Amino acid sequence: MRRVAQVIGLPAEHREEYERHHAAVWPGVLERLARSHVHNYSIYRHGELLFSYFEYTGDDYERDMQEIADDPETQRWWAVQMPLQRPLEDRADGEWWSTLPEVFHQD
Repeated sequence: MRRVAQVIGLPAEHREEYERHHAAVWPGVLERLARSHVHNYSIYRHGELLFSYFEYTGDDYERDMQEIADDPETQRWWAVQMPLQRPLEDRADGEWWSTLPEVFHQD
C-alpha cells in the first residue's frame, strides 16, 4: 500500500463553496477513485490550507492516476474545484496539489 499526502491553498472566500461541494461529492468521481485503487481518502482544512490523504492499493500508480485524470466525470468535477483552489508556489512541475514526503508512520 502507498500512502499519499498532499496540500493546496484554499482562499477564505472559496471555503464555503468548496466545503459545500465536498459534503456531496459526485458518485461517479467516488466510483472512479475506488476503481483506481484509491481508498481512505480524506481532506482536512487548516485556515487557508487543504491537506489530503489517501491510500493507494493498486500495482501501477501512474496508470491509475492517469485513468482518474482521463475520466470525463472527474474532469468535470475538477473544472468546478480548480478555480476554488490556489496551488502552492513551491509545488513540483506538473503538480496541482503539492505532494508531501512521508516523515513518520506507525501502524
